[in-house]
Amino acid sequence: MEQKTNIIELKHITKTYKDGFSAVSDLSLEVKKGEFITFLGPSGCGKTTTLRMIAGFDIPTEGDILLNGTSITELPPNERPINTVFQRYALFPHMNIYENIAFGLRQKKMPENTIVKKVKKVLELVDLEGFEKRSIDTLSGGQQQRVAIARAVVNEPQILLLDEPLGALDLKMRKEMQLELKEMHRELGITFIYVTHDQEEALTMSDKIVVMAEGKMQQIGTPEDIYNEPANAFVADFIGDSNIFNGIMTGKLKARFCGGEFACVDDFEEGTHITAVVRPEDVVLTEPGQGKIRGIVTSVIFKGMHYEITVESGKNEIIAQSVNSAAAGDRVGIYVEPDNIHIMLAEDHTNIFAAEINRNYELEYNGKVLDVQLTDLIKGSRLTEDGTLLDGNGLELDRNKLRIKISIKPTDIELTDEQEEGLVQGYISNLIYKGDHYSYVIHTDLEQDFVVNDEYLWNMEDQVGLLMPVDKMVFTVKK
Repeated sequence: MEQKTNIIELKHITKTYKDGFSAVSDLSLEVKKGEFITFLGPSGCGKTTTLRMIAGFDIPTEGDILLNGTSITELPPNERPINTVFQRYALFPHMNIYENIAFGLRQKKMPENTIVKKVKKVLELVDLEGFEKRSIDTLSGGQQQRVAIARAVVNEPQILLLDEPLGALDLKMRKEMQLELKEMHRELGITFIYVTHDQEEALTMSDKIVVMAEGKMQQIGTPEDIYNEPANAFVADFIGDSNIFNGIMTGKLKARFCGGEFACVDDFEEGTHITAVVRPEDVVLTEPGQGKIRGIVTSVIFKGMHYEITVESGKNEIIAQSVNSAAAGDRVGIYVEPDNIHIMLAEDHTNIFAAEINRNYELEYNGKVLDVQLTDLIKGSRLTEDGTLLDGNGLELDRNKLRIKISIKPTDIELTDEQEEGLVQGYISNLIYKGDHYSYVIHTDLEQDFVVNDEYLWNMEDQVGLLMPVDKMVFTVKK
């Protein structure tokens, strides 16, 4: 089998704006010739910024972009063999379909007979033969999208970039266009790089998916790999529906979560803290005595092809999908086949940040003084009457050369809607439900992310303050 070569290589790409915000951080990626690769992630994850850097509309702050092994990082968009299709198709309303598609070829001053041949060919590709003289405003959204694609591919680019091109279409049209785009990719044989926040879209069309969050690549792989073997809790939660639980390994190929011990196929050392992922379609509801754990049905929703059944077991909430219905209040057992349990190492979300030492040798963070004495943190130190800090040997300590690192666990931070009461303020940029609590990512005004665990449900984009008790903080002093 012929080995495909790389057409695009991103080498440690970073994009930081003037306000210090990093839209993309240290992203490295290889794209093979002829691949259909999709950048997938929530709003603000950096996927469109990455696409714009490949197109040349944005220049990386750091890193290099290679096309066929040659750097194009500083090359302007019009000199790159790359065309882009946007969500807003940007068609010329005063031109008919033929002239819209022929526009790029006329700019290149191609002979008219060549233009006719090329336009005719792409009209067949997008199934719009005979529409040449129609005006743009008579077309449906799906037809306009086809014209935008035709206008891009008629220039025969090596790479076609598509930035959420189906976002303006209704659900039925979007599903039809997904299949048509996949067929166009097969016929053209060129590289497609696609951006979307729609998981089903990515799974349906892609050869390879790049999952992004907070400007970083979380996982790259085939749709099957991403769905069946998520690299972390974010990927598991974002791709399809997932039950995500905290647990511990209790023996060889055995894990305890939700109060029960389950056989699994992932092996970690006994006592290892883990995260267990179970897809709702893999949850088997049984008679109470036949399951590994027991629970009570709290809700049943008919979804057409299946019922979505919510079961409460202790403090945990478990979602099951079944072709068989149930009733609220039913007592059930829950069983999961070993190969349907995906075990990952628990992520260490300890929050770490640095405090400053002011002129009075007080600890400050975000302009607020912390209720802790510096002399309690530095063994043997003392503060003289004239305000000099001495170490245990009586030598003066320079506050500008001291570094105080603070760490605090996600469970020890409390969210409050009284923002000014918090040590720092920000908004909820991500949340994952983990069976008995929510794990939140708070993007703060200081451009630092904090992870907070809370049993109560907050909403995405909620503005919050973070209450951090000093007695829950761990201080580390470095000179």
